[in-house]
Amino acid sequence: MSKIFSSAKELKEGKYVMIEDIPCRIVNIDSSKPGKHGAAKMRVTGIGVFNGQKKMLLAPSDADVEVPIIDRQTAQIVAVNGNTAQLMDTTTYEVFELSIPSELQSEAAAGKEAELMCAMDKKLITRIH
Repeated sequence: MSKIFSSAKELKEGKYVMIEDIPCRIVNIDSSKPGKHGAAKMRVTGIGVFNGQKKMLLAPSDADVEVPIIDRQTAQIVAVNGNTAQLMDTTTYEVFELSIPSELQSEAAAGKEAELMCAMDKKLITRIH
């Protein structure tokens, strides 16, 4: 597994956290004051990196949370078939297929390089240049 543990109070907006085993980008953090009978509670709102779903995490501020390790890679586009691209990793020369996000479909062409975001054995095209 490509994840580590971190304290919930170290989370910041724009960083990543695992919510229900889905890597999410943090968009909002609300925290309450510590009470008479326990630690402060944190409500973390995240958007799934690969599926775009909104997720909520409610945890004490001193709890350990899982943080995914996000890798950035480059790959060359070998072929484009509709909304899927056949890509070759520039370091391992592995060939694989990924769907092209709708906002990047006009830029996708054979021979161009694509930047990928990789986490939890999933990959996503983030930029084409």
